Formats: sequence, C-alpha cells, structure tokens
Amino acid sequence: MPGDADIEYASPWAGANYAPVSKKGTVEAEYDLNTWPELYRLAKSVPEAGAHFQQNVVYNRDEDAQTATAAWFSDLLSSKPWFADSVPDFRKLKPSELPPGVNGGISYTSVCINTPQYLHYLLGQCLRNGVVVKRAVITHISRAAQFHATSQPADIVVNCTGLGSLVLGGVLDNNLYPARGHVVLVRNETPDRITFVSGTDDGPEETTYIMMRGAGGGTIIGGCYQRGQTDPTPDPAMGRRILQRAARLCPEMVGGKGVEGFDVVRHGVGLRPVRTGGPRLERERVEGVAVVHNYGHGGAGYQCSYGCAQAAVRLVRESLASRVRL
Repeated sequence: MPGDADIEYASPWAGANYAPVSKKGTVEAEYDLNTWPELYRLAKSVPEAGAHFQQNVVYNRDEDAQTATAAWFSDLLSSKPWFADSVPDFRKLKPSELPPGVNGGISYTSVCINTPQYLHYLLGQCLRNGVVVKRAVITHISRAAQFHATSQPADIVVNCTGLGSLVLGGVLDNNLYPARGHVVLVRNETPDRITFVSGTDDGPEETTYIMMRGAGGGTIIGGCYQRGQTDPTPDPAMGRRILQRAARLCPEMVGGKGVEGFDVVRHGVGLRPVRTGGPRLERERVEGVAVVHNYGHGGAGYQCSYGCAQAAVRLVRESLASRVRL
C-alpha cells in the first residue's frame, strides 16, 4: 500500500519512466505499446497523477555490448528501437552531443513519474470507483476469495502479488526471482531530461540513470541490477559509486562539486519481481477458485502497466463468460 516500506514493495523507489526494454514482436512489446497512450494522457491532462513529460536521453557504450545489462536493454540501445515511431520527437543523437566514452545515443519525449504521488493517485482512483481495501495475510491464493466486501466468496481472484507468488500456496512460481536495485534520492535538480547509460566501469551489475521527478519529488539516481540478491540494507560503497557516476555524467547537478555537492534525502533498496519467460498473464482454476494472474513484470512494471491491465481485464471477462456457460 502507498506509504508502506518493504524491500519487496519496490514501486515507491522506481524512477519511473517510459523506456521499453521489451523485444520487437513480443507480447511484452504489445503491453508497453498499449501503456504509452495512458501515460501520455496522464502527463498532459492529469497533474495530480504526478506524471510529466521529459526528454529521455539514452547513451550507448560499445564496451558494454557483452554485458547482461546491455543484453537486457538491447532493443532500447539500438539506433532505432521498435517504439521509435510511437513516441514524440524521436531522433538519433549527433556525435557532437555525445559525452566522452559514449559511442551512440537516442533521444525522445518520455514520461517521468513521481511514484509516491502516483501510487496515492491510483489508490484514490480505486476508492472513487468503489473498491474496498482490506489488509490480510494469506498463505494460499484460493483463500483470497473469502475477503470480498460482500462477505460472499469472490467470483474471481486477480493475483498481483509480485515476488509473493514465489511462496504463495496454489502458485509457487519458481520462474520468479528477485533483482535487487539500489537508488539514491537527492534534492538536486537536473536539466529537464532523463539520462540513461548502457553500462558502467564499476561492474556488469551496476547501471547509471538519472530521473528528476515532478511536483517536488526530487531526483532518483541509480543504480544496480543484482539477480538473486535480497539484502535490504543499502551498501554505502555502492551508493557512493552511484553518486560519483551521476556527478561525472551531469556535473551541472552539483555545481562542479562532485559527490559532496549532492543533497541526499535517503538511499533506497527494492527487489524487482523478475520472471523467466516474462510476466505471467493467464487464468486458471485453483481449488475451485477462478484466478487471473498478473505478476512478474521485473523492472518494467510502470511502463507496461496499462497494457497488462487491459490483458488482465480480458482474462477476467473470459473467466466470467466460461462460468456463465457452466
């Protein structure tokens, strides 16, 4: 829930932006594509949602080509990713626009989300539409059906438990795994752009990105992608490396003062719910209960959210229709 602090609740620590890492022609690309119109609408017309337009600049270094991170971002790092014609102002960067050590890059208009504000906005939208919120601990997915607001069993349970699906009875999805992220929230403001670099000189698990949130949300600086790591404590050494890279990439943030020029609010750690094979969107019956699964979005949850929600709604309708036929 918005305001909660838990390492498995990574949502408040996300940047977050629209930078699809899905592969062309995949269902994940379809989810991303279908999400963009709604994020665009929110940034344009719904200021209370906390989304705003920003230029997204992606720098690519040839030396990162063989790293796991670059493989994950391969479509995003190409000179013309599959979504190039779907976002405004897409262009390839000129050599004169590239910082030292960078071999290529792209720029386009994206959306950056002040995630704490946005999560409260989403909860408000749920309440406005009659959603009843309950807190409970369950050990089996079928048990969730007993918590319907009418006190009668729910027709369908929609499973959005993220990493919880690793241990939740009736699911126990061993394709899930955590990918630890470490970010630093600072008060410093950036030029009006999101910056991402394909890799770092500090190891294949570390990345560099800078995203200034709107509405006074500060700037998120990252990061890392540590598969299988679950330590909830921020690593001071990694935090310093994150800030050092940001100071070199965007010295105007700190007035040329290096790391000491950052006004740090806090360090944060979260676990991305990554799933081998991609997000799970499907329906099944578990101990007689109709279940629709929608989890395993990894670090792409915001940018595929509305597309996945649309797919989940279709599955719910299919499940209801099959129940009527029975």
